[in-house]
Amino acid sequence: MKKTINIVYTALSLLLLSSCSDYLDINPKGQLGENQLNNAEAAENLVIAAYSSLGNENYNNKTNSLWPYGDLRSGDAYKGGAGTGDMEEWNLYETFVSMRVDVGGLDQKWYRQYVAISRANNALRVINGLNVTDYPKKEIRTAEMRFLRAHYLFELKLLFKYIPFVDETLEPEAYITVSNREFTDAEQWNKIIDEFRFAATTLPESNDGQKGRVNQYMAKAYLAKALLYAAYEQNEQHEVTGVNAQKLEEVVTLVQELEGRYDLSQDYAFNFLCEYENGPESIFAVQNSLNDGTEFGRLDWSAMLNYPMNSEYGCCGFHQPSQNLVNAFKTDTDGLPQFKDFNNTDLSTAAQVKTQHVDPRLLHTVAIVGLPYKYKADFIFQNSWVRQMETYGNYMSLKEVVLPDNPCFKKVNPFMSSSKNRDIIRFDDVLLWKAEALIELGRPAEALPIINKIRKRAAESTFRLVDSQGAPTGQFKIAEYKDGVNCAWTQSYAREALRWERRLEFAMEGFRFFDLVRWGIADTYVNGYLQKEKTRRNYLAASVFKKNRDEYFPIPLSQINFSKKLYIQNFGWN
Repeated sequence: MKKTINIVYTALSLLLLSSCSDYLDINPKGQLGENQLNNAEAAENLVIAAYSSLGNENYNNKTNSLWPYGDLRSGDAYKGGAGTGDMEEWNLYETFVSMRVDVGGLDQKWYRQYVAISRANNALRVINGLNVTDYPKKEIRTAEMRFLRAHYLFELKLLFKYIPFVDETLEPEAYITVSNREFTDAEQWNKIIDEFRFAATTLPESNDGQKGRVNQYMAKAYLAKALLYAAYEQNEQHEVTGVNAQKLEEVVTLVQELEGRYDLSQDYAFNFLCEYENGPESIFAVQNSLNDGTEFGRLDWSAMLNYPMNSEYGCCGFHQPSQNLVNAFKTDTDGLPQFKDFNNTDLSTAAQVKTQHVDPRLLHTVAIVGLPYKYKADFIFQNSWVRQMETYGNYMSLKEVVLPDNPCFKKVNPFMSSSKNRDIIRFDDVLLWKAEALIELGRPAEALPIINKIRKRAAESTFRLVDSQGAPTGQFKIAEYKDGVNCAWTQSYAREALRWERRLEFAMEGFRFFDLVRWGIADTYVNGYLQKEKTRRNYLAASVFKKNRDEYFPIPLSQINFSKKLYIQNFGWN
């Protein structure tokens, strides 16, 4: 769907050129009449426009990727760039203490999400007015639009918790008449779940044979994700008060239905290379494109600032892994994580990586000085590639970038980008949801082989981690957990192992902070991270996570004002 699901302004414009028998029937310029929209062709174009919002983003505080919100606030990444004043709002996210209710980037994020929701609603409004005879795909397209609407609402809920729910019965200008507290937190989750459930029971297994178009299995995966988040019940103060076992049981059932449909890629690296996108592990992804007839293509703008400052790239040095994250990849003599003492000493040089036991996923995730960059043995990462080493250290993120000689790389001066897909849901994520649900249900023994499957794949993903002589670039050692041999696989131990595994498997992908909030440990975890990290990075000296506030962003002040104070501010931000 790389060329099919893009904004089709041209197609919509052609509707304006329809011949008329009477000049009085001509619509005002720039407007579409009801008769021009109430047909199958217009419905299809509006559906495509709704899909296009998945990739309608910009590096300037409006990224659809969650890394500025999920990595910078979790302790996995530093903002990077040219100091704390460069993209200053992201610095506010990372350091917490100076966050305000009037931050413009949050208002923009809120607005853009509701623009995307409005597109889905516009499509649904037209679809609802058509009959099945004239529009045979009516039910399928309805399910697709409800899925997309739920996706955009899901991300809003992760960021802001209490959000207004608007559907196709409401015109966009009336959105501000709907309270963000019309429903409780649990009721809001259930409404999102209902949308995904409708899609899961309505969509076909394969939808027009297009990779990016939503099908039954994508909907079941997202339904499982929504159920997992909803299972951790919160009070008004954002504290987890209970875990809903019924929802967790359904997560397990849904994942079992997906296990025969998807599989892990042979190599972990495949998830981060253009050449292998839409592989067996990719479930729901933003379908980017290049050479598609548009000026720049459908590029991944969310990663546009995250390339090094060397001559092959040139800008801009954002999204730098933290020292804490790098240290977390260390393993002990048994090949297991160093849960208790991983952060006592720093793993910081190429020489240390070659002598200290490490999880191979470190070098799929982090660029380290003196080692090959993005699997290219003679392309060695240098200190000079880092923009402001004295502030943010000398690591860079690897997963979202591509090599400068890769066919999907594209310069959009002065920035860099690519047409590499951005996965929203992968099968490794889905498997670990099932493991998490089993552990919380008191069935840790059933989770053990799932976590070991992920670790086994990681252990076997070293083919590309070699130097120009073919020698390994790290002292790789990662083992599976063996109950009674190298660990005691109790529920408590399994929970720690699961949470560690999620961190390493999805490091720098934007998920981490939302995991911490879901588990109800964000305050203790982040403040523990900051206590040590302040001794490494001076700009973090005043940083502190405020419990019962910083779990969510404030509802943007401009949105509260725009709603004439109908929207109610989140707890802790008044």
